[in-house]
Amino acid sequence: MNDLQLDDFKTDENAAMVLLVDDQAMIGEAVRRGLANEENIDFHFCADPHQAIAHAVRIKPTVILQDLVMPGLDGLSLVREYRNHPATKDIPIIVLSTKEDPLIKSAAFAAGANDYLVKLPDNIELVARIRYHSRSYMTLLQRDAAYRALRVSQQQLLDTNLVLQRLMNSDGLTGLSNRRHFDEYMELEWRRSLREQSQLSLLMIDVDYFKAYNDSFGHLEGDEALRKVAAAIKDAGSRPSDLPARYGGEEFSLVLPNTSPGGARLVAEKLRQTVAALKIPHNSPGEGSSLTVSIGLSTIIPKAGSNCRELISAADKGLYSAKKNGRNQVGVA
Repeated sequence: MNDLQLDDFKTDENAAMVLLVDDQAMIGEAVRRGLANEENIDFHFCADPHQAIAHAVRIKPTVILQDLVMPGLDGLSLVREYRNHPATKDIPIIVLSTKEDPLIKSAAFAAGANDYLVKLPDNIELVARIRYHSRSYMTLLQRDAAYRALRVSQQQLLDTNLVLQRLMNSDGLTGLSNRRHFDEYMELEWRRSLREQSQLSLLMIDVDYFKAYNDSFGHLEGDEALRKVAAAIKDAGSRPSDLPARYGGEEFSLVLPNTSPGGARLVAEKLRQTVAALKIPHNSPGEGSSLTVSIGLSTIIPKAGSNCRELISAADKGLYSAKKNGRNQVGVA
């Protein structure tokens, strides 16, 4: 049943869409007349059992009245076909038989029928059972629709929370992790390295002569330069565990878990060369210069009672050394 039909039926819990499958036209006419004066019951008749599934898929009944004895097709086989088709597997089926036979009745229920009537049943009883099964089916559809809506809502909430989490952890200008996330990540990686007694490396990166760059080219150009440097730093961290972050102002960091001093030095040199190759025009230290970065590097295997500030302090010392020795180089504490 499509959403429009479902909305229509929601207004009346006694409404029903009935499909009768019977090879005898006079049975179809008798049932049609019996239901003609019943409010909110739509009736459809299918005389060819081979077309029953297609008919049901097209009109989406809320109840199927199914004859058991038809030429060329066993009624119980057709009941099983309904149950195996995704569009009809849940539609209530009332089996119509010519006699009250416990064995036939048992077989019908085993095949997937919901109810059993000897035809032609009393009209009052038929209407009552149609309305009962139709109401149960509509309740099932509405419940499933509610569950689907709830799942969609939960997924949307999860997606929103993930977006908010990323925003909380991200620097607005560069898209890298912000200082708060850097501090949290450093603490986590420090503890993990302490447990595993593994090497933890850190790069502290500073854009050379950046105040002079802002003074000469303006803050908008300065922001664009920082974004380009940030993109290079992000590319330098090739593993999911590597964390590039904006430490503050024109200073950045790159956390490299499980990385030796030699491995960290290779990353740092490659990053320094990548930024220089961007050839962002600068007039410091002289005319015709390009924007460069200085990098401080440190690697520590944490010891009991130590703190991740030791690694940050050591990398800062390496950065100070790189600045003092002429910039655009890697300093190691």
